[in-house]
Amino acid sequence: MPLCFACRRGTYAFDSARSYGEYNDEMSRAVGLLKYERLTRLGGWFAARLEEKIRTEPEIFAADVAVPVPLHPARQRERGYNQAELIARPLARKLKLPLGAYLLVRTKPRPPRLLLSRRERWQTVRGAYEIREGTRVDNLRVLLIDDVFTTGATLDACARALKSAGAKSVAGLTVARVISRGSAFSGKTDEIEKNRETPQSI
Repeated sequence: MPLCFACRRGTYAFDSARSYGEYNDEMSRAVGLLKYERLTRLGGWFAARLEEKIRTEPEIFAADVAVPVPLHPARQRERGYNQAELIARPLARKLKLPLGAYLLVRTKPRPPRLLLSRRERWQTVRGAYEIREGTRVDNLRVLLIDDVFTTGATLDACARALKSAGAKSVAGLTVARVISRGSAFSGKTDEIEKNRETPQSI
């Protein structure tokens, strides 16, 4: 199967990216319950599904630290928590990895509009993430965790910050991935199993 266009161009700074499932209607509702409705126990459910994904490709996900994609401080104060950290924390425990929630910071807020174009998504996150002052990631293999892969811009921006600070590798892992119809995903940086299982029983 062919690589997507962005991967063929070498657009992304991360070394690999995998997702548990497709961002379909059911998954959108599940992620929304975690992000906006404070159903925080879903973080553990998602973590268990991601652990299953990791076990299928252990070489891809070999890591020294698990790092959730951070929210801007204003957004985190407003929401009260970071949904990526709610997934990353139990996942790190399952994998026996340290949780590096303190390593990355978001320095630029996201625009208030919910819907952004592809170009706006890339512009919004460009230079928006930095390594926290006084921390080090030299030669670390980073497992970077987020809820949804839309364009890859967020994971890319985080990976650039991590690698600029000396990280050895960055593997992205998300609960869901937005898929453009007609696209194919395989290879180093793009693969998704279209698993339609949803957390309806939780």
